[in-house]
Amino acid sequence: MNLIHIAIDGPAGAGKSTIAKNIANRLDILHLDTGAMYRAIGLYALMNNIDANNESALEKALDDIKITVKYLNKKQQTILNDVDVSSHIRTPAVSNAASTVSKWPFVRKKLVEIQRNISNEISIVMDGRDIGTYVLPNANYKFYLTASVDQRAKRRYMELKSNKKEVLFEDIKNEIEARDHQDMNREFAPLVKASDAIEIDTTELSIKQVTDIVFERLNIKDENN
Repeated sequence: MNLIHIAIDGPAGAGKSTIAKNIANRLDILHLDTGAMYRAIGLYALMNNIDANNESALEKALDDIKITVKYLNKKQQTILNDVDVSSHIRTPAVSNAASTVSKWPFVRKKLVEIQRNISNEISIVMDGRDIGTYVLPNANYKFYLTASVDQRAKRRYMELKSNKKEVLFEDIKNEIEARDHQDMNREFAPLVKASDAIEIDTTELSIKQVTDIVFERLNIKDENN
């Protein structure tokens, strides 16, 4: 069986997860949101008052953290210690914690092992920040999505407001800029465009437009059309 592996990387708010889900649906394969796994560890740190910047404390706690992924109707469920936390990991606080914990090599190695094991068994669309460069360097297709900071902040702001979260646009923008800096400057597997990835600026594009552009670059039959 020939497996299909599609890597989609990019900074926060560039549309990675949405596009990855759309492509996975078109191809009738699964989508793995790797960021959700880091968010789960960030959530654990927040819930247990663990300073994510404290390397030794976080590494010690890692033995007590079990992350698994399940799919229900092709929708990913992120399981933290046998509890589905999918609805609890999309807050700004968890987002910041996820960025912080992801800078530690021992965290990335733990989750990358899980991600690679999943990809060894199935065709998959995987999105994150180091998929094409580190997690799946031999992926069949690689894409790097980006957009202006203002546009990415607007998207995240509208998403949170639609979920009735009380947030300020400037706070969201500042958080995205801080996360960009941390993700791009971490020592281990930083956010960077793979040399063989196709870059797409999504600033002025709709979700459908980006999905169509990505799909046009895939030499794969659309099973739904």
